Amino acid sequence: MKYSTLAVGLAGAGLTSAHTIFLQLEADGTANPVSYAIRTPSYDGPISDVTTNDVACNGGPNPTTPSDKIIDVKAGSTVTAVWRHTLTSGPNDVMESSHLGPTLAYLKKVDDATSDKGYGDGWFKIQHDGYSDGVWGTSKVIDDAGKQPIEIPDCLEDGQYLLRAEMIALHAAGSSMGAQLYMECAQINITGGKATKTPTTYSLPGIYKQDDPGILINIYSMSENSKYVIPGPDPFSCSAS
Repeated sequence: MKYSTLAVGLAGAGLTSAHTIFLQLEADGTANPVSYAIRTPSYDGPISDVTTNDVACNGGPNPTTPSDKIIDVKAGSTVTAVWRHTLTSGPNDVMESSHLGPTLAYLKKVDDATSDKGYGDGWFKIQHDGYSDGVWGTSKVIDDAGKQPIEIPDCLEDGQYLLRAEMIALHAAGSSMGAQLYMECAQINITGGKATKTPTTYSLPGIYKQDDPGILINIYSMSENSKYVIPGPDPFSCSAS
């Protein structure tokens, strides 16, 4: 079943209440405070130009606040990125439900997670969830009180990393720079890794192109059986040969 004309109209409205922020990281059974070890902005706006440095950890039109904190994360564990409309929103106010699209997560190994700019080479994807049987990854996060589960590979080298959680809203992606990319970077220290695999890394900006089929797309022409190409490389896997 294709999306309704009403949905198209709502998408065109571009309501600011639809925006979202990755503002909290749950790790090792601990729900860390809002903005703890995350470079959060005060404004919840998106990045639409995938060629700018802001596509790495946000910034530019959405200035972020530095953090001097780092969260310890065990290799092989699952952390949870928590999303909210604003820094003070509750679990029922995540993102407008019409903002449909994929969820993604990347890591970048760095010398100092508190000072690394984020942009440039070194990024590798560890999670994505696109479109299956008429359901988008963003809808799953919204329906689960803003929670995006992210498994940390157990074969990585120990050390400090930037964890980039992302949701891409495609409600207006039928025109160039219509896709809305939401992302923030958490500062983590991975321990207990086996250091048996070295991921292939990519650059941000650079991973995405403005005309990628998963970024420039009319989602209202899709059916439940449509195939969606998630932007970026395949997720890194410890089991890959």
